[in-house]
Amino acid sequence: MKTKIEEYLREVDDFKADSIEKLEEFRIKFLSKKGLVPALFADFKNVAPEERKEMGQLINKLKGSVQEKIVSIKEGLETSPDVASAHLDLSLPAHAPLGSRHPLSIVRNDIIDIFSRIGFTVSEGPEIEDDFHNFTALNFPPDHPARDMQDTFFIEKDPDIALRTHTSSVQVRVMETTQPPIRTISPGRVFRNEAISARAHCIFHQVEGLYVDTNVSFADLKQTLFYFAKELFGEGTKTRFRPSYFPFTEPSAEMDVSCNICGGKGCNVCKYTGWVEILGCGMVDPNVLESCKIDSKKYTGFAFGMGIERITMLKYQINDLRLFFENDLKFLEQFKASY
Repeated sequence: MKTKIEEYLREVDDFKADSIEKLEEFRIKFLSKKGLVPALFADFKNVAPEERKEMGQLINKLKGSVQEKIVSIKEGLETSPDVASAHLDLSLPAHAPLGSRHPLSIVRNDIIDIFSRIGFTVSEGPEIEDDFHNFTALNFPPDHPARDMQDTFFIEKDPDIALRTHTSSVQVRVMETTQPPIRTISPGRVFRNEAISARAHCIFHQVEGLYVDTNVSFADLKQTLFYFAKELFGEGTKTRFRPSYFPFTEPSAEMDVSCNICGGKGCNVCKYTGWVEILGCGMVDPNVLESCKIDSKKYTGFAFGMGIERITMLKYQINDLRLFFENDLKFLEQFKASY
């Protein structure tokens, strides 16, 4: 056995390899389950007791030499220019792809920038709200449909706690803690129990605005929103107001802009009317002011709210709202130059 081990040691010492494949053959020959080193350990039981110490040391020396040889040759092959070039994938892109802002974030920042130019600050609040801030303080009657399970995601353990259905709850919190004049916008994510389609989703994003001061009129509201539409969509944008109803504003209106996806000819986004409703608005109901301990005889105000998804679809001519939530890189890469 001693002679055999010494031959193996010389073979290991003289071994050279110019490829990973040859090195793997060497490893299998000596270290695999049926290799030479395991075979020597298997024959060790036949060694005479007085020779076992010497033979055991020689077998361990052989095993260590094989392992050192494998590590040494492998390191040399990995740093070799020829081997590195052999494993080079020329089909890979020359540069790693860069990330980009999500289109909803781009439009959200644009909206904030537009309103900040005319004195609006940004306020934020919790996405999980209580009944008072989400409904009661905003003049929602107890039997309003929005309070039903089919429209709102309520927290199961507490029926008075729900995922907020609008960022108007943030406006309530601002009015509770701030005395007029108040001029703020509240961007954020909201939740409603709606079927997912090209035009609707159960999760979406809003920006709501509030202005409370003395002598605030509907004319102030219209001029503010005219300015916003022209700044965001361009000077050629047409706008119109239609009477509407919201529990927290009176009078109330909805604002439409001309559909720039179809150029006013009609498409599935504008329901073939040439117009797209982008926001609801109105004068703050005196009951809302009083709920927040603001004197409705001294102060008046206006409020508005818009969906960021709807505006982003118009701005970038996107006809399916679901694209915003699918994380498709081919879709998102189109917006790299937009910020």
